[in-house]
Amino acid sequence: MSNLKEILKKQTICKSVWFMRQAGRYLPEFRTIRTQNQNFINLCLDSKLSSEITLQPIKRFNLDSAIIFSDILMVPYALNQKVEFTINLGPVLEEFNLKKFLNNDDISFTQKLHPVYKAIQITREKLNEKKSLIGFIGAPWTLLIYILGLKQRKKKINYNKIKAKEFEVDLILDKLSDYLCIHIENQINAGADVIQIFDSWAGLIPPEALPNFCYAPNLKIVNFCKERKIPVICFPKGLNKNYKEFNNIVKPDALNLDYEVDPVWAKQNLVDVILQGGPDPKLLLYSEQETFKGVKKYLDVFKDIPYIFNLGHGLLPETDPDKVSKLISFYREY
Repeated sequence: MSNLKEILKKQTICKSVWFMRQAGRYLPEFRTIRTQNQNFINLCLDSKLSSEITLQPIKRFNLDSAIIFSDILMVPYALNQKVEFTINLGPVLEEFNLKKFLNNDDISFTQKLHPVYKAIQITREKLNEKKSLIGFIGAPWTLLIYILGLKQRKKKINYNKIKAKEFEVDLILDKLSDYLCIHIENQINAGADVIQIFDSWAGLIPPEALPNFCYAPNLKIVNFCKERKIPVICFPKGLNKNYKEFNNIVKPDALNLDYEVDPVWAKQNLVDVILQGGPDPKLLLYSEQETFKGVKKYLDVFKDIPYIFNLGHGLLPETDPDKVSKLISFYREY
């Protein structure tokens, strides 16, 4: 089995498997650590524990890749915006201050995230050389949603606030892109050999604004990765059929499908790219028969093209680890 980096570079039919949030709340060994470390940001900044958590699913399952245990909101944290994770509420960021944001510099940003890079270095040293180590970032638009506190409901944002501050928003996105490229380079230098870009709230962008808020920022970062010869996977969640335009413009090495994208449509319309994921994570909460039936639909469609087995979003906290193990075996035997 080639590692993920080689699969992405060669665009081979060879298969690979890993999961988003494979290191996380569904694992009892993670919950043990988490109960003893209530501050999530501090946990991400504990290099040894972060590396240990990253390797937990690798030790437990037959996976091809590790993804570093961190969070996309470590970037706003490193740009001096206070970030807190509250139970049942999720992340809460302090009110945005443009002057404070613009007063950041590359050196202090890198210093604040040094423990993350140290965790990558430790993990790379402990990881089997045949397994890839994935670094990641949140896309500029998705980070903007959190930074400006724009979320109102699950699928609704205060878009009027964006329209009222277009110049400021463009400035923030541009600066974010610069810092995200620094973050990527530092992860690569520490030992990451694949980068995934999470644009988790891409689906909240009005169609007419996609070029400015989604395509252009992702393209800039994808090109940055390509210049450094590092394979890059994009996950513009919620774009539906605009996945096609995204792929044609941004041209990543791989595209992670969310569970609302029809796999047959994806195979027909998303060309010259490796496909990843697709199945709904909720499938793992059903009976084994229902789980395998739902997953087999994707495997049947993608059996003759380059495909990385993953899901259409991260593993859910209530997922049974044994079900994950059985799913991996099912995939390997398929």
